[in-house]
Amino acid sequence: MNQALQELGDYIQNAMPEAVAGASQDHDELILECRRDSLRRLLIFLRDDSNCLFKVLADICGVDYPDLPERFCVVYNLLSLRHNQRIRVKVRCGEDDLVPSATSIFSSAGWYERETWDLYGVMFSDHPDLRRILTDYGFDGHPMRKDFPLTGRVEVRYDEEQKRVVYEPVKLTQAFRSFDFMSPWEGAEYVLPGDEKADGPARGGG
Repeated sequence: MNQALQELGDYIQNAMPEAVAGASQDHDELILECRRDSLRRLLIFLRDDSNCLFKVLADICGVDYPDLPERFCVVYNLLSLRHNQRIRVKVRCGEDDLVPSATSIFSSAGWYERETWDLYGVMFSDHPDLRRILTDYGFDGHPMRKDFPLTGRVEVRYDEEQKRVVYEPVKLTQAFRSFDFMSPWEGAEYVLPGDEKADGPARGGG
């Protein structure tokens, strides 16, 4: 356990007990569990406190745990250039919960929150422009959710007759096939393609 990170975690917990629900370490990085309604206050504290100075919001991403009551976890990765430290803040939320937007605290949060909304469907309150950023405007659903179908729901193609892009339900062009992944070195009970040559006459001399 990193002693410096342990002391920093204790310091933050003592300074913001209403915001921090827990602290831990992983891969030499401090991880804070934050209560959703105290997220803004914690981020401001981490940014401005002289012992923290985490002024760079490097990333915001989502994680989906569909079996949990609060299935989503929004993760904020912060960097302190002054102290050469990184910190991770995690906030739990359900499908219908609003997570406070961090755009007024870190300008880089705008696109990160749009990406989290686009891919996971997590809503951010007071975001100035919460709309899709990676998928198409008419995209149905949120593709990083674990219950989203791997094939998607629609496919896009250009229709030569209509002279425009059309959206159609996904059609699998190949029926499901059962593949035999047995290694040829384990002795298949049939002749593999190409192996029939092994029983033929030897070529060349030597």
